[in-house]
Amino acid sequence: MVKLFKHLKPYRLSVAAILTFVFLQSLGDLYLPTLMSDIVNKGIVRDNRDYIWRVGGFMLLVAGIGAVCSIAASFLSAKVAAGFGRDTRSRMFNHVENFTLHEFDKLGTASLITRTTNDITQVQTVLTMILRMMIGAPMMMIGGIIMAVYEDAMLSLIFVVVVPLLVGAIAFVGSKGLPLFKAIQIKLDKLNLVLREHLTGMRVIRSFNRSRHENERFSAANGDLTATAIRVNKIMALLMPMMMFIMNFSMLAILYIGSQRIDAGNLNVGSLMAFIQYAMQIMFSLIMVSMMFVLIPRASASAQRINEVMEMQPEIEDPASPAGERAGRLSGYVEFENVTFSYPGAEQPALSDISFSAAPGEVTAIIGGTGSGKSTLLSLIPRFYDAVEGRVKVNGVDVREMTQEELRLKIGYVPQKAVLFSGTVSENIRYGKEDATDEEIRHAAEIAQALDFVSAMKDGFDSEIAQGGGNISGGQKQRLSIARALVRKPEIYLFDDSFSALDFKTDAKLRAALKDETTEATVLIVAQRVSTVMDADRIIVLDEGRIAGMGTHRELLENSDVYREIVSSQLSEEEIA
Repeated sequence: MVKLFKHLKPYRLSVAAILTFVFLQSLGDLYLPTLMSDIVNKGIVRDNRDYIWRVGGFMLLVAGIGAVCSIAASFLSAKVAAGFGRDTRSRMFNHVENFTLHEFDKLGTASLITRTTNDITQVQTVLTMILRMMIGAPMMMIGGIIMAVYEDAMLSLIFVVVVPLLVGAIAFVGSKGLPLFKAIQIKLDKLNLVLREHLTGMRVIRSFNRSRHENERFSAANGDLTATAIRVNKIMALLMPMMMFIMNFSMLAILYIGSQRIDAGNLNVGSLMAFIQYAMQIMFSLIMVSMMFVLIPRASASAQRINEVMEMQPEIEDPASPAGERAGRLSGYVEFENVTFSYPGAEQPALSDISFSAAPGEVTAIIGGTGSGKSTLLSLIPRFYDAVEGRVKVNGVDVREMTQEELRLKIGYVPQKAVLFSGTVSENIRYGKEDATDEEIRHAAEIAQALDFVSAMKDGFDSEIAQGGGNISGGQKQRLSIARALVRKPEIYLFDDSFSALDFKTDAKLRAALKDETTEATVLIVAQRVSTVMDADRIIVLDEGRIAGMGTHRELLENSDVYREIVSSQLSEEEIA
């Protein structure tokens, strides 16, 4: 947690004010028993009512100042903790935005959500307590012991036995609870994962009648989390009875020994009352510490998980000296030079020795069987991953020598799975170009064959899209995703199997419209359908991560067995001829 708390620097004035208020409150709390002792010894015993009223009034003033300081400290500590939580969430979100797909795969989406929300909340809650107690509890304990010794040194020897017992009980319970708190956060990740899969895959679950199975999965994860939470709470529940047991026996010992010292004339009644108050303050400060020990182990586990994310450096980083634009280069020129790529931990490369070039005005199609590396190849151009061997070049520059922002500004990417965001139709299309005009949005929708169904919607381009595009069909989502890329007017278009949900008629109309729209851009299309790639200037056939053929449709029919096999599985003899 210390690493996280270093980011409290912007709040140092507020933290200093909190510590000052807590210090003043503690001084007041420590002074009150002494005033009460004086009232008893000098006022009540001597029947001096003026003294009682005078000191009593002063006690009220001290108590009032202490209350004001307590309220101010509570307000400021809550404000600082909330601001710290907000800043940590922002820093974590911004850091995660720089992650490559490999880091996302390594941590998992469900875990990242838990770390950004629940874990930061745990640390924020503990920070509030620390700001209130980090000086208050130790000062109350040390000051209480000093004042108790001042009242009666002999009677204070009780604390030599009591304080180590209380500290030992806190340490024992804390050591047992910390591993379980770490386990709780991991099991909370698991619960979030199951819940997320259940909600996002609801249609598949219901279509296969697997609701009972998913309920069992959720119940198992929920039961595991609950069992661990109950276990850790049982351990923590031991703390308070142990503390109260030690405290009550301490009070008995103080009253017994104190009464004997009063009989012997070595202690006043007022002093014994003050001593009991100081003893209670010492015990109470240790209870506050024990309360922190209930929360700190869990917050410590959460802080460790947050730091794990913050310390994880993306594999793909911008170069220290970006290449920038180079004069005389063709706009949108893409080249692969002997590129090999392997996913982390994979036994075989996903791509091996890939070499080809794609120029503006050309359509390069990539086709192959499932798992042949088509989408992986496309992912190397915008640097979602980096090549292990070889070079991927855009405009003659290795993509690793360009900043990610500079590179991706040249690209209009349409993913395999269409992704839309909650908002209006126009906002989703404008996602590709923030300053796009209404006319540009309409034109992009028209080219993407989306204008008809958007116009038929109740509010047209102002119609709301549900989260994930849940209120429109798969084909409509794909067309809006294509419109989002078109409105950008990039140098390079990347279509990753982006026509799979379209019927043949819409597919043909869309490709015809795209041909006129992308005459000055480089187009790379990943497709499963032969009909989608037949008219491409260049077709690359992938087989198990290697190029099994390259050329036009006619050339490949003559030279590539793999391509002929794909074609014969989709087209009739008449269509092939």
